[in-house]
Amino acid sequence: MTLRRLSSSCAAVAALLTGLAGLCAPGAAADERPTAAADSRAAAHRAASAPETLATLSRFFARDGKVSLAAAAPRVQGDAVPVYTLSPEFVAGRAGAPPAKLEYLASTAVASDGQKASLWTVPRGGTWQVVNIATGDDEARYTAAGARRLPGGTVFQEPQINAWYVQKGATVLPLDEDAVRAVGARGTTLAAYRQRVQRAYGDKLPGSAYA
Repeated sequence: MTLRRLSSSCAAVAALLTGLAGLCAPGAAADERPTAAADSRAAAHRAASAPETLATLSRFFARDGKVSLAAAAPRVQGDAVPVYTLSPEFVAGRAGAPPAKLEYLASTAVASDGQKASLWTVPRGGTWQVVNIATGDDEARYTAAGARRLPGGTVFQEPQINAWYVQKGATVLPLDEDAVRAVGARGTTLAAYRQRVQRAYGDKLPGSAYA
């Protein structure tokens, strides 16, 4: 379990090297892919709410002196949400490949002083475990925003540029400023989005000279 998210520039590089290499979610074996089923979300919530996780959260929230370790009093708020990221199969143009794949489930934790953190959970060894704690509540916030903007759509992240979108059918809409810069405020078609990511990342997939 790591305590801090990488800097934005390092995170983009790491995502480019690992996300497009088709690796599983952090700490998950190839046969332990997460699912968004209700029982998986409940198990992820239990892992996020476990006493040892809350103890780690207290240290996380107290790390910069914003709140004392004793006063942090973290709690998990709301349900775990599925987090999807840009699919390398989609970038490669594989027929029928969805634009995003499920990477992990995220739960939002809140400290007594209002600080928030996202707990990333994946199945490992037959149980769900927290494998990362990241500042903020991006995952839950963008999931909710996507549901409002395009009900029934899939919210996903393009981690290489830290952009968030919601996709349904042939429509891809931006959810943050990075996504607006990439596809425009009105969004784009799924076909046009595929062309964009193929231009950006097609030469960096497994088997390429870059990889």
